[in-house]
Amino acid sequence: MISVGQRMPGWVAEGWQEYARRLPPHLPLELIEVPVAGRKATGREREAEAQALADRIPERARRIAMHGAGRPWSTEVLARHLADWQQDGDPVCFLIGGAEGLHPDLLASCQARWSLGPAVFPHMLVRVLVAEQLYRASTILSGHPYHRGG
Repeated sequence: MISVGQRMPGWVAEGWQEYARRLPPHLPLELIEVPVAGRKATGREREAEAQALADRIPERARRIAMHGAGRPWSTEVLARHLADWQQDGDPVCFLIGGAEGLHPDLLASCQARWSLGPAVFPHMLVRVLVAEQLYRASTILSGHPYHRGG
């Protein structure tokens, strides 16, 4: 996961760490933070943040944009994607923009856009939600009883 913003509030850091810790060793979850562009990029914040995000994306990585206009994925759909990504063997990067969202050029470079639904969430909270959903999807694949939704 590559996200705009540094210095997570304690409750976000704890949530992130809890779900990242629960993931099995073959599905490591790493968080890379890039700084908020702030006033130094006046009028070009999204462009500066997009460049900072793009600079951290590993080679060959599948890019998934966390974006409100993306497709909502059920946990079961995410589990199917996760299974496919494991078969591919390439890294997967979930990109989370800052307050202004992701720059259109970065969005265009992504293979998918995932929406967590019509509500707007603080970008720091999105980290925890994505980590939890990845953990939940992994439990579906392993047959663990954590996911009882339906």
